[in-house]
Amino acid sequence: MAIGFFALALFLFFSLDSDIPHSPISSASAASSEGVEVQITYGSVLKLMHEKSKVRLHSHEVPYGSGSGQQSVTGFPGVDDSNSYWIVKPQLESSAKQGDTIKSGTIIRLQHMRTRKWLHSHLHASPISGNLEVSCFGGETQSDTGDHWKLTIEGSGKTWKQDQKFRLQHVDTGGYLHSHDKKYTRIAGGQQEVCGVREKRAENVWLAAEGVYLPVNESK
Repeated sequence: MAIGFFALALFLFFSLDSDIPHSPISSASAASSEGVEVQITYGSVLKLMHEKSKVRLHSHEVPYGSGSGQQSVTGFPGVDDSNSYWIVKPQLESSAKQGDTIKSGTIIRLQHMRTRKWLHSHLHASPISGNLEVSCFGGETQSDTGDHWKLTIEGSGKTWKQDQKFRLQHVDTGGYLHSHDKKYTRIAGGQQEVCGVREKRAENVWLAAEGVYLPVNESK
């Protein structure tokens, strides 16, 4: 695990925008274990854990065999797979900078670290349950409002922190990022379906889990 975090830190150091001075990058898991409150900032690389089933939001270069045919998104039961890392990015045409904190109600994007595609949704039906399909789509220079997700923190918190329950609602379709115990047998055997549903349910609550986060940008 330590090697994985070190590799992520190197990735961040060499790939972040040059207009933000580099600050020490820390492991969110290590900080949390030391009792330090971890704020999630733009540029952080995190795994998102499904609160009810404990799977991690995951993607890989395997297309759906139905619907859009885009890159599939699943719930992965293991903790250590590098295909479960996502980079937190602001919405299109935002003035937000790397290291800025993120308030409840903010629209964000999530970029899959390995394939550089964006967490995406649309009106195609998901393969197992027939809900809204969630996929990965686009790339570094290709993104649209189908990649926009509204962050809503559960409870009294106003700023996104690690280990804090939240929901992500897709802006274009109104669907909440959702998973359940329905599993794939072919394209991703044993992995859970991830989809969008338009109702608030216990199965669309998530938490920021393992990862590497950027320190808060104090310059405004």
